[in-house]
Amino acid sequence: MKQRLTLYLLLLATYCMSAIHIHISDPETWTAQELAPYIGKTVIFDKPIVVCSNSGSSLTVAPRRLFTPTNQAYPHSAASKNIMSLNASGAMSLSGVSGYHRCGEKIYDLCVRVNSTSSLSWVSGTWRGNSRKDLEQANVRQMVNIEDCEDCLLVCTANLEYYLAANTGSGSMGPSSYSEHQIQRTKVNKALTLINADAYGLVEIESGQVALKEIADDLNAKLPHRNYTYINDNSSPNGTYTKAGFIYDANILEPIGKLQENDTKVENRKKMICFREKATGERFILSVNHFKAKSGSGGGLDSNQGDGQGSFNATRIEEAQSVIDQYKRYASALKEKDILIVGDLNAYAKEDPITRLASAGMIDLHRAFHADSSYSYMFGGLAGYLDHAISNNTLFPQVTGAAGVHINSDEDDYYTYDKSGDRSMFRYSDHDPVVIGLRLDSTLSYDPTPSINSYELLTGETNTLTIYNAVQGEKKGYYAIYNTSGWLIERKEIIDTQQQIETPLTPGIYIIHIYYDTQIYTRKVIVR
Repeated sequence: MKQRLTLYLLLLATYCMSAIHIHISDPETWTAQELAPYIGKTVIFDKPIVVCSNSGSSLTVAPRRLFTPTNQAYPHSAASKNIMSLNASGAMSLSGVSGYHRCGEKIYDLCVRVNSTSSLSWVSGTWRGNSRKDLEQANVRQMVNIEDCEDCLLVCTANLEYYLAANTGSGSMGPSSYSEHQIQRTKVNKALTLINADAYGLVEIESGQVALKEIADDLNAKLPHRNYTYINDNSSPNGTYTKAGFIYDANILEPIGKLQENDTKVENRKKMICFREKATGERFILSVNHFKAKSGSGGGLDSNQGDGQGSFNATRIEEAQSVIDQYKRYASALKEKDILIVGDLNAYAKEDPITRLASAGMIDLHRAFHADSSYSYMFGGLAGYLDHAISNNTLFPQVTGAAGVHINSDEDDYYTYDKSGDRSMFRYSDHDPVVIGLRLDSTLSYDPTPSINSYELLTGETNTLTIYNAVQGEKKGYYAIYNTSGWLIERKEIIDTQQQIETPLTPGIYIIHIYYDTQIYTRKVIVR
């Protein structure tokens, strides 16, 4: 048997050695139409191919992660329409793959038979990255650059997809039986234990205080050095409504003042509390939110406008403004400016509710630390983030990092608590948890000078950077990219407060000059 397998692998390797090599010059713009001359032939790709959807009998793959257009570009914009077109033209169906593979896994040296420009048959390839094993061994604090910081805080926001601890089966959402909830409970506990945060801002919590207490008690059982408790909002202890809630380690944090409720449009789902870090005495406001969903049929301005934002967009804009207004009142009363806004806002990064928060001076932490590569949710094979981490500019210097922990969105829906009986932490929800690192120090100040979000990029991964603070009102700047020989590669006007630019794909050192308000700001970028 072993000899047969060795012979088969040898024949396969020989077969692919003679395959036609397909050169993908730019993974971000390559389209499958380039395969037209090779229909009926065997080809091998020279760039890694990414799994974009794993539902059904075949995988959807592309040379890049496919993103929801309004996660990367403003609704109705030419850029959004271009992304939509590229998504459709870059996706391919790959059949004949054995074993389970998650979205985001990459296939190196993929050798396939081309059936059509949109249909491939597996021959061979090497799988790398984003596996379950990678995540099971993840250091969550390292993800947000606080693994060696004893005084740093880890905050987690998580959508628990209708965590129902009591009255199971009494509504249309959540577990339909007690046994289903026990699977849900096990999965959630394993995930939150892995994250091991100092504070959790949770949404889609049902059963009121019963659910929050159960989650806190389960965490304490697995993490005995912790002292988790929850903030009681004095609502029904076991109703089946959906709410937002707080769990925190009382050894590390203490709430200051009264819980702030905000029932604008949707009740129980927008809450705010100030925490004091016991070790340092520093404080910050944590705002946990779950805005109105995109689904359903709204009327008037809440109807689906066909711009990619779904239904009830006007409601979500109003909710965003209500959070801003609530923060202003609360911050004034407490004399505390620092705020971290988290939760499932049911709006992608470039949609109107997030733009409303940005217009109030809030900073999107996903984009600040990861440019265009962040995601927490998958829909129709497209990635994006509905689960946000947003700070104001006084807290921003105290943020060490923010990241999604991709234990849910990249999984097949089969692994939810009500289908497979799977008791791993994977797919406990349809949303990924998002973690934020904080090194609280109120003496730090926000630097409004133009900057970029990274100094190092990996070729083949992403070549997108973001320039910040080079637009003020009508005043706009310019950027120019040079190589080390002094050759100008690109020069363009900066028209966005978070201007995205494409760096060269070729590995090397590049110099970026930002011209703004009679000053020149120089940044070095390494593409490896």
